[in-house]
Amino acid sequence: MKLIPIKTPLIKANDDLISILADSIKKRRIKLRHGDILVISSKVVALSQGRIVRYDLVKPSRKARRLARKYSLEPGFVEVVLREADEVYGGTYRVILTLKNKILVANAGVDISNAPRGYAILWPRNPKAAARRIKEGLEKLFGVRIGVIISDSYCLPLRAGTTAIALATAGFHPVIDERGRRDLFGKEMRITRHAIADDLASAAHVVMGEVGKRVPAVLIRGAGIRLDDSASDSETFIPPDKCLFSSIYVRRLKTSI
Repeated sequence: MKLIPIKTPLIKANDDLISILADSIKKRRIKLRHGDILVISSKVVALSQGRIVRYDLVKPSRKARRLARKYSLEPGFVEVVLREADEVYGGTYRVILTLKNKILVANAGVDISNAPRGYAILWPRNPKAAARRIKEGLEKLFGVRIGVIISDSYCLPLRAGTTAIALATAGFHPVIDERGRRDLFGKEMRITRHAIADDLASAAHVVMGEVGKRVPAVLIRGAGIRLDDSASDSETFIPPDKCLFSSIYVRRLKTSI
């Protein structure tokens, strides 16, 4: 498997992301191939949609001020988080645990890194539709079939540092169901599913980095992914009562808010 970084100019609010990606691919003399997977940072997708806010001018609610004191955050930033979050569960120093788009995530995806001072970048609007538009736009320009992942940094329970998660996918199944298959010793798998889109997002995250690299996209070649335009990224979701983590601690955390 090969990971090819796609460097771009600094992407600003409301830029034409598909054109920028296409120009950057051409300038590197990269030829897209059938079966390639393009992983794109959620931040640049959000910026292309104008999803950036001046949080230091946002008037915070009483709840936002209280949580800001509790978790050492800026009140305006917390107010933006509360507006973006579907649920709020608790937090720790400078981070609030929330539910957004059926994903447990820090600060509802609102992030100040790689944004101008006083500004925060939100998650993209309708990531699934955005992934589909990017896929179809690049396929039309390059004449090949590809898969697309919109990714974001992610934290794992009791693990230091960030990895990455696939917020949305287009063109392939994001999860490979291994249930019913047998392992090396003939035992039948009962619960195992392979989160292939998250794995690929994490691989790309190594190349993208977290600070200042200006590599908002990574082309993954040779991953052996079977393209399927009928696939849905809803396959990544499992109900809270089936989730190892949320079934145990989310209800307890929510009582602390």
